[in-house]
Parts: sequence; structure tokens; C-alpha cells
Amino acid sequence: MSKDISSVARGHKAAISNPHVSEETKEHSRQVLEELAESGELDSAESKNANVVRGHKANLANPHTSEESKDRSEKVLDELDA
Repeated sequence: MSKDISSVARGHKAAISNPHVSEETKEHSRQVLEELAESGELDSAESKNANVVRGHKANLANPHTSEESKDRSEKVLDELDA
């Protein structure tokens, strides 16, 4: 699949929790998330995302990492809302 499943899931989760989204749209998002979970795609994507987060957090704690690399890790973590 060409889409980033984690991003797709985040979008649907946001729609479900958004009070300005219609119940029909929320139900569609619930169905999409259920389908992703049943197919195993969501678990795989979330596991991969968790590994990325752990790696960037480790990079920030590493005293031998350059400031440029740490800045990049901070940016990635901010984007992932970790």
C-alpha cells in the first residue's frame, strides 16, 4: 500500500474525536480502523512507528550524537506527537 498506514489511522482517530465531524463520518472512520486492525496492517504500522520513536528518543539521550542529529530527532518526534 502506498499510503502510510500510521498517518491514515491517525487521521481517522482524529475524525472520531473531533466534535465538528458528523456521526456518519465518524462511523466510516471506525469501520476503516476496524478493517485495518483486522487485516493486521495497523498492528504492523504501529509497531514500526514505535520502533522509530524509540530510536529517535535513544538518539536524543546519546551523548555521542551531534546536535544536528538531535535536532532532526526532535523534529521527527514532534511530527509524530510522541
